[in-house]
Amino acid sequence: MVKKVVLITLDGLGIGELPDAKEFGDEGSNTLGNMATAVGGLKLPNLERMGLGLLGNFKGIDKTKDPIASYGIMAEASKAKDTSTGHWEMMGLIIERPFPLYPDGFPSEIIEVFEKAIGRKTLGNKAASGTEIIRELGEEHMRTGRPIVYTSADSVFQIAAHEDVIPVEELYSLCGIAREILKEPHNVGRVIARPFTGIPDNFKRTPRRKDYSLPPPGETVLDRLKEKNIPVVGIGKIGDIFVGKGISEAVHTENNQDGVEKTIEAMRKTDKGLILTNLVDFDMVYGHRNDPGGFAKALSDFDKNLPRFFQDMKNGGILIITADHGCDPTTQSTDHSREYVPLLIYGKKIKAGINLGIRNTFADIGATISEIFDVGKTRTGESFLKEITHL
Repeated sequence: MVKKVVLITLDGLGIGELPDAKEFGDEGSNTLGNMATAVGGLKLPNLERMGLGLLGNFKGIDKTKDPIASYGIMAEASKAKDTSTGHWEMMGLIIERPFPLYPDGFPSEIIEVFEKAIGRKTLGNKAASGTEIIRELGEEHMRTGRPIVYTSADSVFQIAAHEDVIPVEELYSLCGIAREILKEPHNVGRVIARPFTGIPDNFKRTPRRKDYSLPPPGETVLDRLKEKNIPVVGIGKIGDIFVGKGISEAVHTENNQDGVEKTIEAMRKTDKGLILTNLVDFDMVYGHRNDPGGFAKALSDFDKNLPRFFQDMKNGGILIITADHGCDPTTQSTDHSREYVPLLIYGKKIKAGINLGIRNTFADIGATISEIFDVGKTRTGESFLKEITHL
């Protein structure tokens, strides 16, 4: 009997464009493949052993003949490519209507209401890279005290502020106000606080980012687990993504390595339950900044930590590694990309070398977790538990 599942999302690690990528402006995107080529090849021995190379052609990653894990590829059924939708779908909730986008900035009916509510004018109001917009407007922000508002190709309302100009708690309050304003039809997926420090020409974003997501618009597997008193530990921005729904314990992290350490700590403490981790640096620090070298090093660092996870799985747990969307650091775009994602499953009770093929939805993960913990059949997705276990 499996008592513990550890699900790690490598945020933004797509493995090739989906058939409808053209509709999203993402033709040619392949986060892992293009990155591997850009850096002259990747060395990821532990992910390679799990079967990552069997999911496509990635320079430097061999197609092992004896994978230690079961493996597959997942397509996203929801018509989106954002973090919230990807995670919700993993937990069984497919979104039929995408969140609104604002490539030309937010309309006056949003900005004017927001400015009136916070009692000050704003700067920016356009689609931009987070690091670029604070480089462009950070000095004016410090001089005027006006928060910087911007969006991206994703459904986000982001507010950047220098911690010495608008203290972090006040920035969080501004984001809470924006979240209350942004209702239908302007129900953006996430409002994000983006604090930064430093001086002009040397600004740096801090780890005190905070996401204000819409709550999942329906039941997820997490809700069922919590109802059955099965612990769900959310590590990284998981608590924000699900707005606490179905989460027993939310653990904040500062970076990928901190996320790894806190996941391992949770594994030691948890005898039964689901540990759900998001490692955001792949996406936030490297994908969005078009830094394939940084992305590659971060993957290598994660790969070096994998034996620590393997060791715990000897006690009967299951490790699942996947992603929520792509974020190709080699394309002109600095935003998410519409891609397939990897599916790697490892554990003492998991059969090695089972090819799960291309799954039609991320919700297959949720269906499998539901079957593992016996909380009822999900409305979406198909469990692959019987295909991969010795149970």
